[in-house]
Amino acid sequence: MNKPLYVIGIEGGGTKTTAVLCALDGNILSEAQGGPSNFHIVGVDKTASTLLDLIQTCCHSVGCSDSQIGAVVAGLAGAGRMQNQQRIQEKLQEDARAQNFHLEKVMVESDARIALEGAFSGKPGIIVISGTGSIVFGKDEREKVYRAGGWGRRMGDEGSGYAIGREAFRMVAKMLDGYGDRTKLLKLFDEKYDLGSSEAMIDAVYEKKFDFSSVVPAVMEAASKGDPVAKKILVHASSDLMEVIQAVQVKMNKGRRSGPKRPLAFVGSLLIHDNFYSRKIRAAIKRDVPLVSLRKAESSPVVGAALMAIRLLKD
Repeated sequence: MNKPLYVIGIEGGGTKTTAVLCALDGNILSEAQGGPSNFHIVGVDKTASTLLDLIQTCCHSVGCSDSQIGAVVAGLAGAGRMQNQQRIQEKLQEDARAQNFHLEKVMVESDARIALEGAFSGKPGIIVISGTGSIVFGKDEREKVYRAGGWGRRMGDEGSGYAIGREAFRMVAKMLDGYGDRTKLLKLFDEKYDLGSSEAMIDAVYEKKFDFSSVVPAVMEAASKGDPVAKKILVHASSDLMEVIQAVQVKMNKGRRSGPKRPLAFVGSLLIHDNFYSRKIRAAIKRDVPLVSLRKAESSPVVGAALMAIRLLKD
């Protein structure tokens, strides 16, 4: 049997999946992209098939055999529960064996978990994720991982694009009914999404399953122009997300009142760009969350998956 020389890290979501093959020093030697791998959307079988295709593509590009792949870590959207991680892992290894392609060490994690590893190159820190959904992850110096949020749109996702968009719809609906404050959002909804009437909004939400998070750019634009309703939506969302951030901070500190600051990085489209919302969150963290320092993420989530694969190989 050949000695393991490489690891593979994978980041998978609802639209695309990225894999990197790395040497054991973390140097990326090959990269491949494929279709979606959120099993809630495409199913376990298709997810496993996509992962295996990418693993084999990476191997072929550097001319390595399966025995030279020491470990594979895949961080997938929607794969936050252990039983689902196990199902995907087992199906991937089963499909690989059927093709006489053996994967000895495979671990499936959530996309948030690999983002935490990538943000600080495996070191301690906190990540705040706010895109369509939201979640906060932290890791301390003992390698213990903490989390809050991530309950999904029906029970949580505080401060997420979905939550902001849903509230924007509510405020526009109130205005149309004559008991809400006037807002520029109605005009922007009409211009950008053809949602300028109650009929259009109802049809979009209940018949066409319109994605609430897609109207976030309109909310940001209205807020930048001083619209009170849009600004109120974003202030409320920032307050909700801050509660989640502080929950993780409290868990990690457990009475710790001094010591070195841990880095905190943003992940996700709502926070990595400069806008009314991200500025509110930054200001609140500096004011209300002690013992953290805001940083940019050092590496991408897929690199975080590769780092976890290197650690898995050594364990």
